[in-house]
Amino acid sequence: MNTADIRVEKGHAEPEEVAAITAVLLARAAAQPPATSPAHRGRAKAGWRRLEREPGFRAPHSWHA
Repeated sequence: MNTADIRVEKGHAEPEEVAAITAVLLARAAAQPPATSPAHRGRAKAGWRRLEREPGFRAPHSWHA
């Protein structure tokens, strides 16, 4: 192995420090991502009403959500 896979830009890293960093990077790379969930879990219908689309009169005994 002629070229280093990890290079120290500033300072001097001991072999134990490079090994520790390598172990952390390999563990993170091997970790499985969490189960994918849908990006948007909201309602399919808007929670508000557009008044221009509502009928002009509602019977007083009717119930509307």
